[in-house]
This record gives sequence, C-alpha cells and structure tokens, in this order.
Amino acid sequence: MQKSTAHIETLCVHAGHAPDAATAAISPPIHLSTTFERDADGGYPKGFSYARAANPNRTQLETCLAALEGGSEALAFSSGVAAAMTVFQALKPGDHVICTQDAYHGVQRLLREVLQPWQLRVSFVDAADADAVRKALTPVTQLIWVETPSNPLLRITDLAAIAEIARRAHALTVCDNTFATPVLQRPFDYGMDFIMHSATKYLGGHSDVLGGAIVARTASAFSERLRLLQSEAGAVPSPFDCWLLLRGAATLHLRVRAQTENAVRIAGFLAEHQAVENVFYPGLESHPGHALAKQQMRGFGAMLSFTLRGGAAAAMRVVANAKLFIRATSLGGVESLIEHRASMEGPDTKTPGNLVRVSVGVEHAGDLIADLDQALAAL
Repeated sequence: MQKSTAHIETLCVHAGHAPDAATAAISPPIHLSTTFERDADGGYPKGFSYARAANPNRTQLETCLAALEGGSEALAFSSGVAAAMTVFQALKPGDHVICTQDAYHGVQRLLREVLQPWQLRVSFVDAADADAVRKALTPVTQLIWVETPSNPLLRITDLAAIAEIARRAHALTVCDNTFATPVLQRPFDYGMDFIMHSATKYLGGHSDVLGGAIVARTASAFSERLRLLQSEAGAVPSPFDCWLLLRGAATLHLRVRAQTENAVRIAGFLAEHQAVENVFYPGLESHPGHALAKQQMRGFGAMLSFTLRGGAAAAMRVVANAKLFIRATSLGGVESLIEHRASMEGPDTKTPGNLVRVSVGVEHAGDLIADLDQALAAL
C-alpha cells in the first residue's frame, strides 16, 4: 500500500474507511459470509475466497492499522498473543530470539512454556541496556523482541540502538507498541522491522473486543510467511471484531491524549505521597528513561505503576479500597483500571509484590486522584 502523509488524527478517522460501494452507507456493513462466489472461469472477482484467508472487514482494519503505523501492510489476529505466536512460529527450531525481560507476561510464558520446548532458543535480557542485547547475540539470532514502555515497569528501550544492533547481526526486530500506540510512538521511524499490538487495549479502547495485529515496515519474505500462517493457522478475528476495532481506531487519538493528560497528573500526585515507594512513569523527570522517552515519544502514555512502602499487603489493600478505579486486568479502555499485578501473573512472576499497576481512563483527573488518595489513606 502507498503510505499516507496525512496526520494521525485524519488517519484514525479515514484510513480503511470509505462509503459502502453497494449502499453508500458511511458506517461499513459487517460481512458475515464465510465464503464468496467465484466467476465461471474460477476466479474471485472481488478478491475474496474464504473468510479465513480474507474478509472485507478485516481488509479495512488492516488498511487502517498499516496507515496508522506508517507501514506497508498489517495483519490482524484474534488476540495479541496470537499475533506474537505467529511471529515466533515464522522462525525455525534452533533459531535464537532475544526478548526483553520486562515483557508482557503472556509473551514470556509463550516463549518459556511452548516455544522453548519446541526448540526455539530464547534469551531474556534487559533491552533498556543496549550492551546487554549486544552481548546476547549468537550466530543464530534471528529476532529481537522489545517492548517500550514495558509492562509493568515502564522501562524505556532505545529503539534506534536496538535496530542498529539487529541490522549488524542480520536479525529482525519487533516492537510491542501496545502501551504507546501510534499516537505517541512510531517505531518504524527508528528502524524497527515489525510492530505488534494487542488491539484489545487502546486500539479497541472500550474493553469489549479481543484482537491483535502485526504491522510490517516493508514487504519481505518474512511478512509473506506471517501472511501464510495467518491464513493457514487461522487465528483470525471475526468480522464483527474487525468492525469494532475499526470503530475504536476512529477515536484513538482523542482517547490516548486525554488519558495521557490524566496519567501525568496522577503520576505527579503519587510521586509526592508518603506511602508510595516508587512511581514508574516515564513522564516523571526522576524516571531513568525520561530523557529517552521525551526524545522517542510524543507523550508519555496512560499506563503507570507504583510500589508501596508496606509491601504486598499494602498493595493489595490499596487495590481493595479503590472505589472509582475498577479492579480488573487489561488496559487501554475508557475506564480506569487498577490491579495487584504480581498476583495476576502467578507464582513465576518477577513483578514486585508491592507493585500496583494502573491503566488511566478518560474520567476527570481530580476524581481519579481523590479515589487514590482515599485508598492510600487507609494505610
């Protein structure tokens, strides 16, 4: 596809959208058909043959996502984990992957419990330390997987540095851009080869649809293999899921910017609270990745974590006392969520037991701060 020069606000509303050719409807119809009529000569006049291979709603969504990230093509999946799995399945047993050690726990479990037994070699390193990534390289390293800001410690990785390391090693790079979204960060500008999204989060934005995506900077043999696996393995989103995600993308820039403004205020409040040990938010000048985030991002995002002086019991108590914040996993929706992260990740977690993770929504910042204030007061 031809890359657009339009601003992100315009792309959110118009990329992948067009009045329906049959009815002129502004909102696209949902195409539920699983199969499509062939011509008498056996061809497919509209480009669609079977829903697992392609669907009009999925094509619209993929067109939108590629435009938002400035990529050549996008592939939509039934979940973020399905998107990640497809990337790793595109490699061969014996290949080596370097993955940031502060990655989403689902990706870590996938690598440790499924793909390492399948003979994929994996090294978990601190991707915020470029030297550590460089030292982890082997002759069979094929891919470097980074996540910035990371989950849940909000660490910042130098994308340009990682891209340069990968180029010298003839390896591919993937950046999980779920936290930042294309509104705040454009990994392709720094040399990343692929971008991954859990579309369930900010792209959907309303906690009502599951989805994932991989966006390719340029067409390649690897992106062709991803497309093959998308079709043949079949972990694709339904037409309605694609329709919901396309609708969510239209307001992405509005939601993310409002949520980020709230998060900046909340992080400042928490940083001054005597019960709080540390606040992990790249918008704070005290954050070790602040300068890099300021250079690499167009805003610091709406995710933050903080640790409490009273240990795990204090963290659980604060979460339990929240009234406006909803106690739930996930992130990126219009409602603010709070959770004790370690207990969700399970016994193998490396997340500190006294850490609370917050996904900031679009409510009034003053109301959210008041809720955290009363929850912390119980300590």
